[in-house]
Amino acid sequence: MGYADALFDLTGRVVLVTGGSRGLGREMAMAAARCGADVVIASRKFDTCVATAKEIEAETGCTAMPFRVHVGRWDELDGLVEAVYDRFGKLDVLVNNAGMSPTYDKLTDVSEKLFDAVMNLNLKGPFRLSALVGERMVADGGGVIINVSTHGSLRPHPSFIPYAASKAGLNAMTEGLAAAFGPTVRVNTLMPGPFLTDISKAWGLGLGPTDGPSGTENPFSRHALQRAGEPAEIIGAALFLMSDASSFTTGSILRVDGGIP
Repeated sequence: MGYADALFDLTGRVVLVTGGSRGLGREMAMAAARCGADVVIASRKFDTCVATAKEIEAETGCTAMPFRVHVGRWDELDGLVEAVYDRFGKLDVLVNNAGMSPTYDKLTDVSEKLFDAVMNLNLKGPFRLSALVGERMVADGGGVIINVSTHGSLRPHPSFIPYAASKAGLNAMTEGLAAAFGPTVRVNTLMPGPFLTDISKAWGLGLGPTDGPSGTENPFSRHALQRAGEPAEIIGAALFLMSDASSFTTGSILRVDGGIP
C-alpha cells in the first residue's frame, strides 16, 4: 500500500450516506467502498438503494446495505441507526447528504408545508441523526460526521431561500456538534457548489458557454473555473473528511465550488 493509499484507507470502517442512491451521495458511497469501507445507502426510494448497493458490492467486494428512510421524519431515524448497529456493530462515518431544493416562481408560492418539508429534510433530520449517532461514536471512542451543505448558504439566491436558510443552519450546526462531540468525534461541513446532478440538469444548468438556462450564456462565467462540477469531482474532498487525512480538521467548512464569486 502506497503512502496516499494508507492515508485515505477506510478498510474495516462503516460509512452511512443519506441520499446515497444517486448524485453526489452515490459518488461518495462508491468512493468510500473503493477505499475499503462497508457502506449503508439510505434513501426514500428503496429500489434505487438496492440497485446502488448491488453496483457497489459488484465493483468493490465490500458490503453495501440498502435502507429505506425519510430523513425528514424524526421518528424513522432511530430505526435507521438501530439497523446499522445491528448489522455492523458500529458506525465510523455519517454523511448527512439527503436534501431537497424545490423551485418556485415567487416567494408567496412557498407554502408552509413546503417550507417545513425543506427544513425537516435538510436541517431537522440531520440534527437528530447526528445526535443519535454522535453519542454512540463518543461512547465507541471516535468517528466522523460530515454535513453536506451548499454554496447557496453563503450566496443565497431569491429562487432558493428556504433551501439556503436550511443549509446555513447546517453550517452553524456543524460547529456546535464539533464542540459537543469533541475531542474524539470530528464534525465538518462539505460545501459543494454547482454540480451536474439530476437536480441541476433539471434546472437547465450545463458546462459550456451556451448551456445556461437561456441557452445563450454561461451561468458560471463569473466563477473561477467557469463551469459546473462533474459528480465525481466531489470525491477527493469527501474522502479527505472521511479519512485520517483530516485528523486535525473539525468544525470547518470545506468548499468545493469551482470558485464562486
